[in-house]
Amino acid sequence: MTPTVLSSLRSDERRFYALLALGAAVALAGLFAAHAMETQGHVITGMNNHIVWGLPHVFAIFMIVAGSGVLNVASIGSVFGINLYKKRARLSALLSLALLAGGLMVLMLDLGRPERLIVAATHYNFTSVFAWNVFLYSGMFGIVAIYLWTMFERRFNTHTQAVGIAALVWRFALTTGTGSIFGFLVARQAYQSALLAPLFIVLSFGWGLAVFLLVQSALLQGIGQTLDPAVRQRLTRLLGLFVAAALYLVAVYHLTNLYFARQSGFEAFILLGRGGGEVYAGLFWAGFVLLGSVVPLVLIFAPRLAGERSSRIASLLVLLGAFAWLYVFIVGGQAFPLDIFPGFQVRSGFGDGVVTHYSPRWPELLLGLGGLGAAFVITTVGVRVLDVMPQDEPGAHA
Repeated sequence: MTPTVLSSLRSDERRFYALLALGAAVALAGLFAAHAMETQGHVITGMNNHIVWGLPHVFAIFMIVAGSGVLNVASIGSVFGINLYKKRARLSALLSLALLAGGLMVLMLDLGRPERLIVAATHYNFTSVFAWNVFLYSGMFGIVAIYLWTMFERRFNTHTQAVGIAALVWRFALTTGTGSIFGFLVARQAYQSALLAPLFIVLSFGWGLAVFLLVQSALLQGIGQTLDPAVRQRLTRLLGLFVAAALYLVAVYHLTNLYFARQSGFEAFILLGRGGGEVYAGLFWAGFVLLGSVVPLVLIFAPRLAGERSSRIASLLVLLGAFAWLYVFIVGGQAFPLDIFPGFQVRSGFGDGVVTHYSPRWPELLLGLGGLGAAFVITTVGVRVLDVMPQDEPGAHA
């Protein structure tokens, strides 16, 4: 990074501390919500015995998947040697660590009894996919930290490509593990599918790149610079390819479910809103398909709409669509009643056979936002103290 740009990032003391205070306040609000849930119980949330993964899990899974996907920028540079992406590898790795930290913060605090994490770290049940993820998440932190070290320390620059390849492989394993948490969950017919592992990998590409584009744009705007149009177009079009691939795999996932007679009720619930699924159908079609996929694709590939503003709007819509899809997938998948005895109607005092109603409450929203606040603080401090901003030479895009 040139001294001029670095000094610009470090000169505005008021802006830095204002942003830091804002992020810290949001993170503290999340910790307050977690404390309220810990002391008063999850009864103060909208979750219940049927929907045990609520809005906080939507935030947590989004940040973990996006944290894996945002590292794709660095991986392309290290593995394939493309200079445009190499210049963005440091910022990419920093964002990956920040999002992973924020997501795991929400995940641990939402599950309750976070102090018992030591049990998961010392007693292993390798028949559980959750136990696998303990290694995947901690390993990801270690590899990305080493990856950053090799990029900052000139003596170890020769090892950056090897560590980058290791990070790429580990990132695929991590996202596969996250998707497998749902794919292996045979107790929920809404989830069980081998397609979820590759689907989560492709989703991570789009969500991570959208986060990267928004952060990069905000940082450049903060120092009074703009991204080279050719570079912006190349990155934005890559985002479009990821969005299209994700939309295709989501369609294949639902078409596969429709092929099985036992899944027809669930698909009608999610896609058509039958039996009380109006909210989920609306979020799926309007939130994910239209606003989160179709509109961004139009903004990205329509020649007349190309530009910095369109790129930002498209990236933001992709992220909003991500939250919509995760809410439908996670919450809607639990709200649909379990088919415990196929061919029979089940009724009991526990609400078996009935669609579960769920309304998120303030502790859940604050906890989820708190994770984003923690990621924001880590990113703000990292950009302040580390040389992570990419610098492009006009006309050099190879």
